[in-house]
Amino acid sequence: MTVNLAKGQSVSLQKSTGESLSVVRMGLGWKAAARRGLFGTRTREIDLDASALLYADKTPSDVVFFQHLVSNDGSIRHTGDNLVGGVGAGGDDESILVDLPRVPVHITQIVFTVSSYTGQNFQQVENAHCRLVDEATGQELARYDLAGGGAHTGQIMAKVYRDGSGGWQMAAIGAPAQARTFQDMLPAIAPFL
Repeated sequence: MTVNLAKGQSVSLQKSTGESLSVVRMGLGWKAAARRGLFGTRTREIDLDASALLYADKTPSDVVFFQHLVSNDGSIRHTGDNLVGGVGAGGDDESILVDLPRVPVHITQIVFTVSSYTGQNFQQVENAHCRLVDEATGQELARYDLAGGGAHTGQIMAKVYRDGSGGWQMAAIGAPAQARTFQDMLPAIAPFL
């Protein structure tokens, strides 16, 4: 059963049996919005990029993105860059796999972001979502749908963080930012750590 998160909501990443999840996939999907023009309706390709920023408390420690596909410790892996999107409401255009038991103990939170590498703003994107899937079963655990577009070029989607009892939780953030890359987003991320 999927939990649809609203901005600011959190969900525990425990299985219904009480066990902790092992490998989760953070999926990002989007589709270019159709634009009406002089010669009819058409869409423009939009290159959104998913990134995972690893933090030791509030200090950046590592990042996984299209130019660094595997974290330095090997616990997090990006499956590859999608330059055009298009899956939209259903599946994922980019995915990041997180092997939770392998995440080093000093890493307390992993922040997932999306940025428009080609510079289009989110008014030109539709059906954007961020979802968390149990990789062992394929079950969608939590989903955050980006609604409303906006003039921003980046989005701090969600974070997965240690809950203090040895488990993990996911929080939907949904904060806009002006960013073509994850580096541009670092100041906007700071208040959510």
